[in-house]
Amino acid sequence: MSYGVKLVMGFIGTALLCLFVGGLSESISSGFAGFSGGLPFMVIAVIVCGMAVYDFWDECVRKKK
Repeated sequence: MSYGVKLVMGFIGTALLCLFVGGLSESISSGFAGFSGGLPFMVIAVIVCGMAVYDFWDECVRKKK
C-alpha cells in the first residue's frame, strides 16, 4: 500500500475510533451515571485514544528503515 493511502486511511480510522469512544464517554458521563460515575470510563477512553493515535503514528507516519 502506498504511503499516501496508508496515511489517509489510517487517519480516517483513528479519527472515527476516537470520535466513537469520545461520544460514548460523553454519553455515559452526561447520562444516568453522572460525571463521577463516568469518570473511570473517561480515563480509560483517553488512554485507549492515546494508544490508537500512537499506533497510527507508529504504523503510518513514521518512516521505517
